[in-house]
Amino acid sequence: MRHDVRSALLEGYTEPIRDMLWGHIYLTPALAALTESPPFMRLHRILQLGPAFRVYPGATHTRASHSIGVYHLARRLLSHLAEQGADAWLSPEGVKSFLCAALLHDLGHFPYTHSLKELPLEEHEALTGRLILSDPVKGLVAAAGGNPDLTAAIVDTGAKGEGSELFFYRRLLSGALDPDKLDYLSRDGRCCGVPYGAQDVDFILSRLHPHPERGVDIDSRGILAVESLLFSKYLMYRSVYWHRQVRSATAMVKKALLGGLESGAVSAGELYNLDDQGLFALAARRAHPLFHLVESVRNGRLFAVAAEIPFDGNAHGTLLDLTERPRLEESLAAELSPLFGKTLGAGELIIDLPEPVSFESGLFITDERCFFAAGSTVFRGGPLDAFVKALRTIRVFIDPRYEEYLQNCPDGILHTTEKWVKLYKGS
Repeated sequence: MRHDVRSALLEGYTEPIRDMLWGHIYLTPALAALTESPPFMRLHRILQLGPAFRVYPGATHTRASHSIGVYHLARRLLSHLAEQGADAWLSPEGVKSFLCAALLHDLGHFPYTHSLKELPLEEHEALTGRLILSDPVKGLVAAAGGNPDLTAAIVDTGAKGEGSELFFYRRLLSGALDPDKLDYLSRDGRCCGVPYGAQDVDFILSRLHPHPERGVDIDSRGILAVESLLFSKYLMYRSVYWHRQVRSATAMVKKALLGGLESGAVSAGELYNLDDQGLFALAARRAHPLFHLVESVRNGRLFAVAAEIPFDGNAHGTLLDLTERPRLEESLAAELSPLFGKTLGAGELIIDLPEPVSFESGLFITDERCFFAAGSTVFRGGPLDAFVKALRTIRVFIDPRYEEYLQNCPDGILHTTEKWVKLYKGS
């Protein structure tokens, strides 16, 4: 490893943080100062998994702890790749910029997990880039030895940037075996008390090889690590991230805020840079007929599942349009009202469809001379498509005051819902 790159990765890391997952994580004093800046401190007030603590009480870890974990794995990853020859195209300033990007990658993240993800808002990566280029973060990144412009461009891939080093770092931070996934799967699984998320990081790093254009390659022994990560991601989505109660809370907050944005009761700018409690406080201050849904989520009064139907992209395409959902919800509510003996009002029925999820697997296998999907893996032939199909479920949620009806005539409600779905057929 070249001396200047080695120095950037190994020298001056004197400030320890004790992490429940990775043990002692060491930062330089300048990097530690970034974790004490107001924009980073906000991440301590955003739960990594939002409402998942309702199902898994241990899921109270924050975006801040995750971000520090990503930084730790990014430093380990880059140190390993530098030893394997990546130091030929790395610079000390680039190394520091990448470490800052890993530490700050969630700086612009929305509150309350992904409830705001599909709303007509700016991408949180773009918000992160702006925060990095604003004081005090900009000055702190420079003091840590990084280039604020490069750091912002690594996170915000929509930003203009040049140079092979930038594109190398982008592929490291967001790829099939990136430090973000390695941390959140392991951390979320540990905190939720489920065995699905754990990743063998030491083994994974040992099988990675640097490539200036592709970021990292693997050898055939590393196929096991990719398979493990893909299975883990699928199981974590199925058991934790898209658990029906988590989806209920997400759908309630999303419906309320979409209504607020469309009516002008709240503006997009007001939703940026909030923490979890700030989001709840904002909804409580504003008058809108759907904002009671946010308060209900805060108080743990979640909507109940009335029906679940597998998503068919060809037949259910209209559901992908959030602006069409209110009309479809009114139509379905009218169909179901006779079963409840009363007319279901606005905000008493919600249709939920999780956003698209991807299973990145585009790694090159050096000794098989092919990409992962064509290599000697169980995932040849489309199993990843089956993962996505199995995960994406249309759910109809009903105000819990009607839970008695759900228990008395579940078959009738499901039959009516399925009949309605076939009638509208994505029209």
